[in-house]
This record gives sequence, structure tokens and C-alpha cells, in this order.
Amino acid sequence: MPLYDYDLITIGAGSGGVRASRRAAAMGAKAAIVENLRTGGTCVMRGCVPKKLLVYAGHFADDFEDSGGYGWERVDPGFDWPALIKAKNKELDRLEAVYHRILGEAGVEEVFATATLADPHTVEVDGKSLTTKTLLVATGGWPMMPDIPGIEHVITSNEALDLHELPDRIAIIGGGYIAVEFAGIFNSLGARVTEIIRAPQILRGFDDDVRDMLAGEMEKKGIDIRRETVVEEITKEGNKSGGAFSLKLKGGGTIAADRVMYATGRAPNTKGMGLGEAGVELDGKGAVRVDEFSRASVDNIYAIGDVTERMNLTPVAIAEAEAMVRTAFGGQPTALDYANVPSAVFSQPPIGTVGLTEAEAHVEAGAGGGIDVYVSRFTPMKFTLSGRDEKSMMKLIVERKTGRVLGCHMVGMDAPEIIQGFAVALRTGATKADFDATIGIHPTAGEEFFTLREKREDLGRGEA
Repeated sequence: MPLYDYDLITIGAGSGGVRASRRAAAMGAKAAIVENLRTGGTCVMRGCVPKKLLVYAGHFADDFEDSGGYGWERVDPGFDWPALIKAKNKELDRLEAVYHRILGEAGVEEVFATATLADPHTVEVDGKSLTTKTLLVATGGWPMMPDIPGIEHVITSNEALDLHELPDRIAIIGGGYIAVEFAGIFNSLGARVTEIIRAPQILRGFDDDVRDMLAGEMEKKGIDIRRETVVEEITKEGNKSGGAFSLKLKGGGTIAADRVMYATGRAPNTKGMGLGEAGVELDGKGAVRVDEFSRASVDNIYAIGDVTERMNLTPVAIAEAEAMVRTAFGGQPTALDYANVPSAVFSQPPIGTVGLTEAEAHVEAGAGGGIDVYVSRFTPMKFTLSGRDEKSMMKLIVERKTGRVLGCHMVGMDAPEIIQGFAVALRTGATKADFDATIGIHPTAGEEFFTLREKREDLGRGEA
């Protein structure tokens, strides 16, 4: 008789948890996965997938406007927000059904409940105890909100994806990628957007040229970015359906909005799970501390994805899942290499980035002779006839001594698609000479990376 009910129980049916469960099952493990919301997790159900569908919707407004420059009769069609949300939800239902099918075909048992740990080998679900040899925590993250008066009136990115109507005015508090993406979505679909940030600039942690470029383009589109501004209190005004709100600012002043959205960060989703009681070490934010093999402080427990606060990207969680399964079930301890992982912000215009920022490169290459920086700003070809006032920017950061490209950044049309390919080049140690020797495709935006010749003279910026 088996010592445990399962070889693997995974808590959390997001992209990482689903991948690990079905891959373990394919290797012969008896696997179950526990989820208390929707199978598919944050990315598919409450994050990148529905958000990008809304980004696509917003692009049509620009396309209709730009078409006049190309000989099309200008049209001003109406926009139906409920129809968009209905279509989005239909697609999410389809994707969830695909996940259920994939898990079923792999032989993974799905348990729809909230899980807590009784001990390192026992998971409590709906009053039942399930035992497992190996446990995987893949519960992701959840939006954080400050404790201020009136916080009960606000929404997060979760609710923003399912609003019944498009607000006329929306205040978005936060300067990270979620905040700037939703600012772009609501602005492009016709809402008046005010983005409120504590810092002097949006997107802390990104390259400074990228941050400045995007902020300028957002403001040209009519987004009001309130820098170094703090909301102290939120008051509901009147009895309007959905609410009209007044935001009281520290230092004086107010901002009126029909909706208030907070996007001030996410915390690992570990509260109330019994992890600490089971001996699992957590950090100050509640993230599971793991080693290079995604193993927690308890030998049979692993954790992957956003719950570990390593690199919160869906493809990284999937790669961590693959590595964890090889380690725990394949006899091949596998650590993930986090260097030169590309990422994107689906802002308007979007960002694509891989490698080091200029500030980071100064630190890494400083002792070896410093860096060279190449920057190009230009109008995308599409806008030469439409007259749209939107620029693109491309930036290469090069280690001066070796010529190795340390960072590759872009703001502008198709940036995520373009930068994704350059991730291969950076992972293989490409040099500026390799870029210069490459013949690009003309006319494209991507070829600009192969024609950057003028070094930026002022390299004082970004030095640590």
C-alpha cells in the first residue's frame, strides 16, 4: 500500500502549477492540483491574457484615426465596452476549458477547494486530508492595497477587467507596469485618466531613458501623470451608480474620478496557508524562500512562480516548473538561469527590454573600462502618412572593453516582438560588432538596432 495518496500535490493552478503537474504525471507520478479560483491562474484569467485583449481593443481607436492618411474615408465608430468584456470572457472560458482538458488527459486530478497545510506531507481541503510525498506551492501573488480611509471604494486590476461600464474618469494609483498598462487601455478607449505616483517617474527599475520616453508619450496621449503625489483619503460623492469619488491628496488638493484603481504592487499569496506552521521559511513579504532548485526550507516542499518573488513572469514560472520536475522526479537537479530574460510592458506605446539597464551596466562594467551607449529616436514609418505624433526609441548598452552587448531596450510599435529575438543574441554573448555586421530587413523598425553608430557622449547619467 502506498505511503502517500499522491506523489505530487500542487497548490495553485496557474501556468507554473499546471505545467509542473502535467509534466510530473507524464513521468509517472500520481498528481493532484488544488485551486480555489479559476484554472489558468493570474496570467490567463486575471492578468496578461485578458489585459492584452483589452490593449488590442484600444489600438483600433488609433487605427481608425490613422486610416485617413492612407486614403480611407475617416470613420468614427461607436465603442461598446460591455461587448468587449463579453467577448473577452468567452475567450477566457475557452482557455479554461483547454486547461481542464490538458490536465485530464495527463491524468492529473483537479481539486476545487482552498488548501492549507497540516504538516509537510498533508494538505487539508474541504475537511479532508490528502497526503503527498512532494508538495509544490504555486499560488502566485495578489494585489496589495494601503490602509487609508475609503480604500473599500477602490478596485484592483482584477475588477478592472470586468467593469460593467467604461468610466468617464478614472484615477489609477501606482507607477508600475500594471498601472501604466491600464492607463493606456482606459485612455485609448475614451476615459480621462489620471495616474498618481509617489516617485518622480513611472516604472521604477526600468532603464531611465525607457521610463522618460514612455512617460512623455503617455502624456502626449492625454494621460495626466501626477508625480510625487500621495493619496490620503478617498471619499464617495453622491449616489451615482458605480460611485463618483474625491481623492484627497497629501499637501492639499483633490482629484475627482468615477473609478479609483490601485496598482501599487502585489504580494505573494501565502497568507493563511499554514506554510510557516509546517516549517516553511517565508521572507518579510510572505514569499517562500527557495534554493536554486526551487526547494523550500522543508525538503519535500518546492515553490515556483510569483509566490517566490524571484522573477515574476509567466514564462519564468513555466521554466521553473520544468526545472522543478526534472529535479524532484527526473533525478536531474536543474537550476534556472535568470540572466537575459526578456520582458515587456504592454503600455501604449509598448516596451521591450532584455539585459541590463544603463545604471546596472555602469556597476557591472565600471571596473573593466565602462560602457558605451547608443540611442536612436525616430517616427515609425506607419505614422509618416497619418501624421500621428508618436516616437519610438531604441537603445543598446555595450561593455566598452569587450564590445559585448549588455542591454537592449525599445519603446515603440512592436517592441515586445522585436526584443524577444534579441534575447537570443544576448544569451549567446553577441557583441556590438555582431550587431553592426548583421544586415537587417528594410523597411522595418528592427533594422535600426543594426545601424546604431553614434555613441552617446554624456555617460554620467545612471552611474551608481
